[in-house]
Amino acid sequence: FVTSPEISQVFGELIGIWYISEWIAMGKPKAFQLVELGPGRGTLADDILRVFNQLASLLSKCDVSIHLVEVSPKLSEIQALMLTGGEVQSNPEDKSAYMKGVSKTGIPIFWYRDIQDVPPGYSFYLAHEFFDALPIHKFQKGWREVLVDIDPEVPDQLRFVLSPSSTPATENFIQPEETRDHVEVCPEAGVIIQRLACRIEKDGGAALVADYGHDGTKTDTFRGFRNHKLHDVLRAPGTADLTADVDFSYLRKMTQGRTATLGPIKQQEFLKNMGIDLRLQVLLQNSRDTATREQLLHSYDMLMNPKKMGDCFNFFALLPHHRLVHPDKKHKPESKSHLPPVAGFGELLLK
Repeated sequence: FVTSPEISQVFGELIGIWYISEWIAMGKPKAFQLVELGPGRGTLADDILRVFNQLASLLSKCDVSIHLVEVSPKLSEIQALMLTGGEVQSNPEDKSAYMKGVSKTGIPIFWYRDIQDVPPGYSFYLAHEFFDALPIHKFQKGWREVLVDIDPEVPDQLRFVLSPSSTPATENFIQPEETRDHVEVCPEAGVIIQRLACRIEKDGGAALVADYGHDGTKTDTFRGFRNHKLHDVLRAPGTADLTADVDFSYLRKMTQGRTATLGPIKQQEFLKNMGIDLRLQVLLQNSRDTATREQLLHSYDMLMNPKKMGDCFNFFALLPHHRLVHPDKKHKPESKSHLPPVAGFGELLLK
């Protein structure tokens, strides 16, 4: 399956700009960690690192480090190759990070198996197409859980069945105000969002989540992909990429008010606000040949076209409350606060 960072470098560059913009808005802290969950092949982190390198003079007094949360040994090798050229040491003496290296631009990189292993501190978190891959519970109105069973009619075939009575999951995961007749819940996503919210509340920073999803409106979104085609989720288990849309309303609820949340907003809207059109113009002007120009326009269309990725992907952010409301302005709504707007989520004024 192909992801946005692999379609166009511009995607990662604009996300890099988002973090820098937040870092400036929060008063340019002396250090920050960029923490990416499920970094895939490392393409996105590589694009972001390029932006950090291009803005090195701006970041010169800031201590930047990269922290990748990756459980797959194979993918961490690919990431190491992409980001460091393969120059990494395994890290047995430090129990938390299992591997470390230095990026081609001189920034330290650490690998972890769990978000809880990442050291505390002012951090920017990134989860691009991470939450949609986590396992879900499915429920049917009358609140029975959908379970997987062996089909008695067909040997070696699986089928969906409804639990005969309520299960612990139905007791715990269905909200009393639920109005849909079919619901998918990803408790693991809830736990991770709680952890991010706690860390941001305690140490500062921000989190950006980009994924396909909805705001608590969709029902049955569980599906499989194999060779870029839809694939029956119950056939040949382990051979297809299984995914379910992220329920952003559930993520918002799971922050438990520890942080402010923004979005979800559509990818095309976020990238437009971040200045993708201007960036495209610059790249087109700098490209010498027709093939490169065509590739640029094609990738722009993939990212922005509502029928492609423009509408099905969403951006969602967690920010400290003080980033949106001045502590002293709570009681005086009439006095306009001078907090800079959060890039991407409103009109970004390009100076």
